[in-house]
Amino acid sequence: MDYVSALLPPVVMAVFFIGVIRVIVKTQGGANKAKEDAAVDAALARAEGTRRPSATAPDA
Repeated sequence: MDYVSALLPPVVMAVFFIGVIRVIVKTQGGANKAKEDAAVDAALARAEGTRRPSATAPDA
């Protein structure tokens, strides 16, 4: 019975790890992909817009 108690934690962790990977793979793309891409594009545009005016400031 010692071998069962020794193997149980790694097996449980492996099952949970496989479950997490499956959830990650299943949630990639799909109906929310366009919405997520739009949110990232908007955030990048905002960051780009706030950086540009300071980069083009005239030298004094």
